[in-house]
Amino acid sequence: MKKQAVVISVKDNVATVVDEFKAGTPIHFFLGDQEQSVQLLQDIPLGHKIAIREISKGEEIIKYGETIGGATVNIKVGEHVHVHNIESLRGRGDKEDQERQK
Repeated sequence: MKKQAVVISVKDNVATVVDEFKAGTPIHFFLGDQEQSVQLLQDIPLGHKIAIREISKGEEIIKYGETIGGATVNIKVGEHVHVHNIESLRGRGDKEDQERQK
C-alpha cells in the first residue's frame, strides 16, 4: 500500500494527507500496526488533515499525540479538518478573560 496519510499516535483523531485527494477517495493509513481507511467527504489539499474518528463540537483535535485545537462544530469521519472547523486552544487571552469574568 502506498502511504496516503500519516497518523503518528493511536490517540490521534486526525490524519495528515501526503498528496491532494478528491472527495470520494478511500484513504488508507496505519493506526498503530493496523491498516485502516476512510472515504473522503470533501476534496483535501496536500498536507491538510482529515477526521479519522467522529469529533464532537468542543472536543480536542489530536495530531501527533498532541492537542492542536478544539472542534467548533461536529466533524464527520472523512471531513476536512482545518481553520473553518477548529480553533486554537493555546494563547487564547480572549477566552481566559471570559473565564475570569464569570
